[in-house]
Amino acid sequence: MPTIYEDMDRRQLLYSLLMPVMNLYVPGLDKGKGLYFLFVKAETKTPGGLLARPVLTSYYKSEQFKNRPYDPYNVYTSPNETILCADSFQSMYAQMLCGLIMREEVLRVGAVFASGLLRAIKFLQINWKQLVEDISSGTLNPKVTDHSYIPTLEYYSAGLPMACTMYASSECYFGLNLKPMSKPSEFLIQSCQTWLTSSSCLMNPQLQHPPVTVPHALWTCYVEVGKEYELVITTYSGLYRYRVGDILRVTGFYNKAPQFRFVRRKNVLLSIDSDKTDEAELQKGHYVIYWELFVKDPANSPTEEVLNQCCLAMEESLNSVYRQGRVADNSIGPLEIRVVKNGTFEELMDYAISRGASINQYKVPRCVSFTPITELLDSRVVSKHFSPSLPHWTPERRR
Repeated sequence: MPTIYEDMDRRQLLYSLLMPVMNLYVPGLDKGKGLYFLFVKAETKTPGGLLARPVLTSYYKSEQFKNRPYDPYNVYTSPNETILCADSFQSMYAQMLCGLIMREEVLRVGAVFASGLLRAIKFLQINWKQLVEDISSGTLNPKVTDHSYIPTLEYYSAGLPMACTMYASSECYFGLNLKPMSKPSEFLIQSCQTWLTSSSCLMNPQLQHPPVTVPHALWTCYVEVGKEYELVITTYSGLYRYRVGDILRVTGFYNKAPQFRFVRRKNVLLSIDSDKTDEAELQKGHYVIYWELFVKDPANSPTEEVLNQCCLAMEESLNSVYRQGRVADNSIGPLEIRVVKNGTFEELMDYAISRGASINQYKVPRCVSFTPITELLDSRVVSKHFSPSLPHWTPERRR
């Protein structure tokens, strides 16, 4: 995505608003430190000689970040050097070590994406003995040579509040969440054009457009409550009427600025027959699901019967057209769960990073069709389970 130097000032300004909003709900956030896991990615150049790197890498390497003024709401346990280390293992280890050493001062823990926080938790589970030894002995792991999903989070947080502060992407920042303490699944975005780094509008996704025409667009002030729209942006850095791919539903207004709830990504629809399963249902279940189970007591692992019933429970949660295809039309087969070895999803992330993905911006794929990924998943399968019976479905009566 194109970016310009002046855009960093706008990003830094928006960042400075996040914690004051949070402080309205959780007072005292200016008293302690934040253990945030932030990472950079190695830079490359385009054939034309332009610098190419992830947007967060651009920000963390900018003068605005490195020489940022003191802000009591944004005091990190991680020194800049640990964040700017391009080696993901060394960076994670050093940031984790600093956070553990200053654990009495840590007031909040976070990452850019929830997946990054889950990776940090997994990293701690694997490397805790070496981290404890380093803290006890005052030495550093010799490997460090550079000295310069939501229910899972609820499990690890043990009831601690979880906050979502903003709605953003590599292209630009879209808005603040003025209700950051609401459940992440109920994330409400406050579109505030005064502070957006773009002039934003929303496009109705149901409209059909020939390829050569400009989509019909609406400014955010003209949207209607209850309707769904696709986000379209024009940025200060040079994108014009860029289709982000997010589908949002208008939930209300704050003063004259609309509030939105994220619905799904555009075109994330599965279809075996005539059914259409969107991302919201995809998160509950789809045709072949890969599960990595974290079992505290292997002696009490879920039985095959329990996992088979899980398949059926997922099918019961899907839409009526899907269930009609299963029951009446016999065009869709039983839903399948494939249980994979522990660490498989970690391998997926490592694979993505090895192909150039940023650890900051990695997201667990919802639907996979890329052959190397499906081969990796299938090679780690330890058991397969199928829905044992047909889901409930009754034909609708016509009046």
